[in-house]
Amino acid sequence: MISIARLLKPAGVATALLMVAAPNFSLAQADDGFPFGTEMTLDVGRQPGSKRIPNIEIGDAGEVVLELWCKGGKGQFSVAGNTVIFVAGEMENRTCAPDRAQADDDLIAALTDAATWKRQGDFVSFVGAKTLRFRINTN
Repeated sequence: MISIARLLKPAGVATALLMVAAPNFSLAQADDGFPFGTEMTLDVGRQPGSKRIPNIEIGDAGEVVLELWCKGGKGQFSVAGNTVIFVAGEMENRTCAPDRAQADDDLIAALTDAATWKRQGDFVSFVGAKTLRFRINTN
């Protein structure tokens, strides 16, 4: 007669192995893919007199909602491998200082100019004439 302890022992080992391997597998997968379905914040300090830091929310199909220093709007990312194309949609012009409006325009131009992207942990960089580094919001 086979005891219950003997039957459960191999299953317990297999379960323990899955519990150890599964989190590592999912973290490895999450660390190298384009961050669809996430929100990211530009890795810069605040501008004097402002509490805002630009962020982008990327949907599962690459649709983007941008909240910049002053302006806000929508856009679209298209990704193939490490190649990226960003197309800005219409931006909402809000009342703000000319230097902030220019900083928004420069940021949109840099995103549009980016040709490649790379991910390192919680950071995503868009690389073109200027490199923009974003931190994935994990909260």
